[in-house]
Amino acid sequence: MKYTNEIIINKYHKQEKLNFLFFWGHQPNKDGSIGKSCFSQWWKAPFKIDGITYPTAEHYMMASKAILFKDDEILEKILNVTDPHNAKKLGRKVRNFTPDLWDQHKFDIVVKANMAKFSQNSALKTFLLHTKDAIIVEASPRDRIWGIGMGQNNEKSSNPNLWRGKNLLGYALMEVRDNLQIQ
Repeated sequence: MKYTNEIIINKYHKQEKLNFLFFWGHQPNKDGSIGKSCFSQWWKAPFKIDGITYPTAEHYMMASKAILFKDDEILEKILNVTDPHNAKKLGRKVRNFTPDLWDQHKFDIVVKANMAKFSQNSALKTFLLHTKDAIIVEASPRDRIWGIGMGQNNEKSSNPNLWRGKNLLGYALMEVRDNLQIQ
């Protein structure tokens, strides 16, 4: 991983100017335009990997989980649901799941999904690239793995020392942005 909380905290302590870009949710703006919520794993933007079309990055993540743990039955179900919430629920039912093995692979899986999502959808790619060097932060009050475990309106959200979560999705998106910038 190129980005971690420790790296961001170090920059914070050095008093480097940090530009946080908080997001949470997965719906388009009220006028239908693309906004920060396009960073969500649940944002509907179909993409292909290995000849399979995935409606969302969440679908790819959960399908990859089923593949990793060799659960073909759940994989088939994930590939046949359209709603990311249902894909997530199915992903929680993957048999033979071991947290240690998942932890070794989950970040790279999410980077791969988002690389496909943003590289194959030009409007999303443009939106992500326009974030320049912002630190992308999933301000989910409930998610302490992929988000920071608090909302952006929490007074602690601008201090990475006080984040309750790892912000893995934000860092995955930043890696995708870096990769797209050099293409």
